[in-house]
Amino acid sequence: MTTSAPLTWRALHAEAAERLGSKEEARRLVERASGLEGSDYVLGLDQRVSARAEPFFRAMLERRAAGEPLQYVVGRWGFRRLDLYVDHRVLIPRPETEMVVQVALGELPRLGRSPVIVDLGTGSGAIALSLAVEVPSATVWATDRSADALVVARANLTGIGRDAARVRLQEGSWYRALPADLEHGVQLVISNPPYIADAEELPPVVEDWEPAGALRAGPTGLEDIATLIGEAPAWLARPGALVMEIAPHQADAAMAMARRAGLADVEVRLDLAGRQRILVARL
Repeated sequence: MTTSAPLTWRALHAEAAERLGSKEEARRLVERASGLEGSDYVLGLDQRVSARAEPFFRAMLERRAAGEPLQYVVGRWGFRRLDLYVDHRVLIPRPETEMVVQVALGELPRLGRSPVIVDLGTGSGAIALSLAVEVPSATVWATDRSADALVVARANLTGIGRDAARVRLQEGSWYRALPADLEHGVQLVISNPPYIADAEELPPVVEDWEPAGALRAGPTGLEDIATLIGEAPAWLARPGALVMEIAPHQADAAMAMARRAGLADVEVRLDLAGRQRILVARL
């Protein structure tokens, strides 16, 4: 009588890599199911897979093989210094949005020592929580019209420790979610709003899985951008700044809107791929 060799994480990694065509994605699944990360990952590949961990791993593998984004499958994703919980209720955090935060950090030194920051359409909380962690003197307000998204943001808020005390989460549409006493008192408004036009095609991995309300703005894709720019002067302090993610082809239109709204020093910064991505407008 022969007994089969115990199933190891190395074997499951090989199985997933072959099926998904990606060793990196296979590693992400193994890390999530095994809890092995960093140097422990390499050292633990030959460990036996527990009876509880194997079905969890295989369920994730099936979800990813069916096309579900890896970030939703593993339920967490890195964003700057944060390890965020993410699921289908919120957009997947992306490197382009990390650059939005970086540009905003560059604006803050001229805006005062204890800035009030408002993140409109916070989703997972990626922008707001990053700024709370990286700017210890800031007070951060984070709004979203989706109650489901705010559930995810609250879960992530609990993960930033003491800095969470300086963050306020508010449900509502754009500026209407804010208390009136913040008018003309916000040093920085920042947002990654919906900016995809209704008729614009998206890759299936985005179209089929990510929340449409956080992606599509309307017939032109500029509807929410127009609202955020047009109402910014009523909320910004002097000095104040608006920093917002846009699509590259919207740069000229967004800059024109900002100038008509009375904002000054308007420019669009480039993302990591050299595309016009981040609107900066100052008051």
